[in-house]
Amino acid sequence: MAAQITQEILKEKLGGRNIFLIGMMGSGKSQTGPNLAKMINYAFVDTDDVIEKATKVSISKIFESEGENAFRDLEKQVLKEISQHHSLVIATGGGLVTLPENWGVLHQGIVIWLDLDLKRSLKRLESDEKKRPLLFERNLSRTFSQLYESRKPIYSESDLRIEVEDQTPFEVATMIAECLPSILIDPETQAERHTTEL
Repeated sequence: MAAQITQEILKEKLGGRNIFLIGMMGSGKSQTGPNLAKMINYAFVDTDDVIEKATKVSISKIFESEGENAFRDLEKQVLKEISQHHSLVIATGGGLVTLPENWGVLHQGIVIWLDLDLKRSLKRLESDEKKRPLLFERNLSRTFSQLYESRKPIYSESDLRIEVEDQTPFEVATMIAECLPSILIDPETQAERHTTEL
């Protein structure tokens, strides 16, 4: 009963604002998202899945045939389209945050950074069958580390940073749900804050 009451209060505080999960590839956004969505009675969307379904082409193929810039444009369009809806937990691609204009959309909701340490990230990626377009080079560790360091200042613009270690996706989602009340502010106040920042 207490959990149900907490869920209702949390949903009321959120006011339908979308939750955007950001972070490096392999950080668990796509696995954590559905768990979090269920906890707060939201729907879940993965931007990469939307792109692949819309184009009927895999992300790696888009990178290969069209290049990264073309993919980022697609990603930007998909983000804008998805953000027209409310009450969503949205898992974003690792590089979506690199386009400044995307932050105008992200700041309309709550931005949560899943920060998985380098060692664990590499371990996950090495055992992952999913093709990662930006990690085709032989030296996975160096390439990933350089990407992470270049994106870290951008990820830090998030509303909440969750340090992920060996927790399951459900446990990470629980951590987020428990932290959300402490960072939630009135939707109008949040809009004013981000307008002032811009």
